[in-house]
Amino acid sequence: MGPSDLEEIIGDIQSGENPSVLVGPGDDAGVYLLNGTAIVETVDVITPVVNDPFTFGAISANNSLSDVYAMGGMPVSALAIAGFSSCDYEPVVLKEILRGAVHSLNRAGAVLMGGHSFEDSELKFGLSVMGIANKDNILKVSGAEEDDIIIITKPIGIGILATSLKGGKLTDDDMKTAVEWMLTLNDKASELALKAGATACTDVTGFGLLGHAHNMVKGSGVDFEIKKDSVPVLEHVHEMINAGMVSEGAYNNLRFLDGKVEFSSHITDEDRLLLADPQTSGGLLITVKEKGIKVFEDAGIFFSVIGRVIKGSGKIVVR
Repeated sequence: MGPSDLEEIIGDIQSGENPSVLVGPGDDAGVYLLNGTAIVETVDVITPVVNDPFTFGAISANNSLSDVYAMGGMPVSALAIAGFSSCDYEPVVLKEILRGAVHSLNRAGAVLMGGHSFEDSELKFGLSVMGIANKDNILKVSGAEEDDIIIITKPIGIGILATSLKGGKLTDDDMKTAVEWMLTLNDKASELALKAGATACTDVTGFGLLGHAHNMVKGSGVDFEIKKDSVPVLEHVHEMINAGMVSEGAYNNLRFLDGKVEFSSHITDEDRLLLADPQTSGGLLITVKEKGIKVFEDAGIFFSVIGRVIKGSGKIVVR
């Protein structure tokens, strides 16, 4: 399925419109107006990207929380969702995963209210998160305007590194920098996006930089022009691409994007796979007016200007 196929299906079968729904299916999270308060709701589940259960739980929680931040919201509470094989794992593994998740929730100022587990041959974990937002200042996936600047707030390459770890090409020690990024909340980036008057925002996760960028422009009158050399990349990533450590997800993402992305002639197949690489707990992809960049510069957080919004027809152009 593509970046928003499930949301589109939900939109097709949803009966009627509800005036309390401020943001419906198709964005990073839904937003519902309840007694004057904008309630943000989302859910996400992933498989392990690291070996340590506590760290996996913390990363998975960050990944789930990110959708609330992508809407400009503040997480409040969460429910845990765990697919778990009792034949393959001791209960202590699930307990450590939950401890990691609670650690991330505490950092975000949110609480775990409960959860649900089910028998599954493959370990899975995630959260359903509820947050709140300013009803008059909600970040949305669409809305980018011509001449906006495109920025990203974390480097990419997580999927390639996770594949390399599973394939024995990298050690846990090699993953330290990547793990630090996955454990970094998108709260500050979200606050700055609001302060900078962002025109559009999303988080970069399973559909890769190109997939999520396409979700921001599809059906619009603008294109994203992305400069490949300006996209920040984690250490070891290029080395692992050359070693063939690319996840199936990257190939699937590229197939979905066929005809939706225009690549310059110098963009290699390896470059394309990297730009389509599935991320876990990735950064925010934000469009702002040029003057808004100063907000990020003054805050001193990591970000990279990777391109510009140009007049177009809803596609991505990679130079």
